[in-house]
Amino acid sequence: MQTLPPHPWISPRGARAHALRPKPPDPGTRAGFGRCSSAAPGRAHHPGAASSLPPGGGLCQNTPPSPLILPIHLFFQHKFSVKLERILQNQGFGSRRQCRQLIEMGEVRIQGEVVDHPGAEIATEGLILEIEGETWTYREKTYVALYKPAGYECSHEPKHHRSIYTLLPHQLVERNVQSVGRLDVDTTGLLLFSDDGAFIHNLSSPKKHVPKVYQARLAEPGTDAQVQKLLAGVSLIDEPQPVPALSARLLEDTLLEMSIDLGKYHVVKRMIAAAGNHVAQLHRSAFGGLTLGEGPLANLAEGEFVYLEAADLQRLHSAA
Repeated sequence: MQTLPPHPWISPRGARAHALRPKPPDPGTRAGFGRCSSAAPGRAHHPGAASSLPPGGGLCQNTPPSPLILPIHLFFQHKFSVKLERILQNQGFGSRRQCRQLIEMGEVRIQGEVVDHPGAEIATEGLILEIEGETWTYREKTYVALYKPAGYECSHEPKHHRSIYTLLPHQLVERNVQSVGRLDVDTTGLLLFSDDGAFIHNLSSPKKHVPKVYQARLAEPGTDAQVQKLLAGVSLIDEPQPVPALSARLLEDTLLEMSIDLGKYHVVKRMIAAAGNHVAQLHRSAFGGLTLGEGPLANLAEGEFVYLEAADLQRLHSAA
């Protein structure tokens, strides 16, 4: 057995496994080594909400955060390190076997350098990978805000329309992200996704009283009496007590804005019907402390999504 000299990238934990590998071919002659590839842009095309939205993967509104610049060998020596093949699998790049093949084919880079050893122990803090030419920021849990267009079902197995998950990268679908609640197929607006079960539960639970703001285009001109009924509380069949809106006001004759903290099926449409009107079109503009057109969602267009960072999550919960 041929033992390789110590390599500055490999931690003591991974040195023995690395030493068991035969000496690799010369980098200058190995196929694929050092192959130039440009970093992927912050946006990726996706099947859109209408003809204006191009086919393909999801369309991401934000660019990856600035990388934590560390000497590459530090990624291999951090005490909180994980095997590279497991990192790729956890990030949604396929089965363990598929991820191992990606690595061995030289399709994975860290700070521009190929890492082709699936068992290499890599520190995940501040880790930014380049996989098949695409820049990918490691996230232990992922949190996403998407501007839902009309015509999409909030289901992995839609019955009559396209799935909302076709607007997200396939890696996130592979990670089994779920929507925080649902919006009807004809409802547009802010929809959150995550693979963090506790996060989803906390925002979905009626006990948490997380407010959501809606704009409803009414079938008939609204009245002050209808607004007062919504504020006082309307009776719904499956609710033992009248359900009030947190706020309600007419923006136009047929445009009503209201906020609620109840997450029941068709609850906004049912409340407005109980008040004496009907919803022609519904849009959700805010969820908790996040509002479309403001802050991290300032430039988010229909069919686009943005990753939520720690400060955004704090802002989300600030209104709860």
